[in-house]
Amino acid sequence: QVQLVASGGGLVQAGGSLRLSCAASGDTFGNHAMGWVRRAPRKVEELIAGIRWSGGDTYYTDSVKGRFTISRDDAKNTVYLQMNNLKPEDTAVYYCVCREGILMPTYWSYSYRSQGTQVTVSP
Repeated sequence: QVQLVASGGGLVQAGGSLRLSCAASGDTFGNHAMGWVRRAPRKVEELIAGIRWSGGDTYYTDSVKGRFTISRDDAKNTVYLQMNNLKPEDTAVYYCVCREGILMPTYWSYSYRSQGTQVTVSP
């Protein structure tokens, strides 16, 4: 059973940075894709970044390109989301997600989800 534990959220001023972490366990992840989904008030949930565990292919939604970076640490079975130049519109609950197979740009394609971690960006 895949388990995902997300951490690293918090309160930051606009222009600041945060790094989210997602510790994965319960399987070998060489054939998996990982990602980060966010749920903001009054907005549709969206997959904002994804990474293929093997090969490292990445995906970013347009609104975070150039500001967010997704990466993985094979030894720690951990995926990171480095978020720079944060904006108030990045305020949301962030979830780590996982699926077996190829990297998909849609949040509903992912079978496993962590608990949420709140990111709040003040103006």
